[in-house]
Amino acid sequence: MDQFPEGIILDVTPGSAVFEADFLERLGHPVLVCHGPMHDVCPLLEDQSCEMLDSAHGIVFQLDLDRPDHRKILERYRRVLAADHPIRVVVQPGQDRAYAPLLEGCQVWTHQPNAGELDGFAAQVEASDLLEE
Repeated sequence: MDQFPEGIILDVTPGSAVFEADFLERLGHPVLVCHGPMHDVCPLLEDQSCEMLDSAHGIVFQLDLDRPDHRKILERYRRVLAADHPIRVVVQPGQDRAYAPLLEGCQVWTHQPNAGELDGFAAQVEASDLLEE
């Protein structure tokens, strides 16, 4: 049995940003926060599995795509996460064009997501959970 509950959202954010996690948890979604390889060794960079990714039903990804290791992590998320589980990527100006092939199939936010956008994302996660049942 998985260590984490179903319907979990993985919030991949640098530093100590937790707005998304707090908001999504208030909507009833369990959230795991990963700060990327800046603080820990990321198993995905070593082609190993990640329990948080394996349990995720949706991802909010906010790491810097100008870093090759961050692009590798996003690529792995895209390969491993089920096709009906949404990935939202927050990019810096111009990254949506520079990394368009990598971002294919992901919804891209060119700004910090607001409450309405996060609520819409949570609804997509719920819909994908219902489809699995």
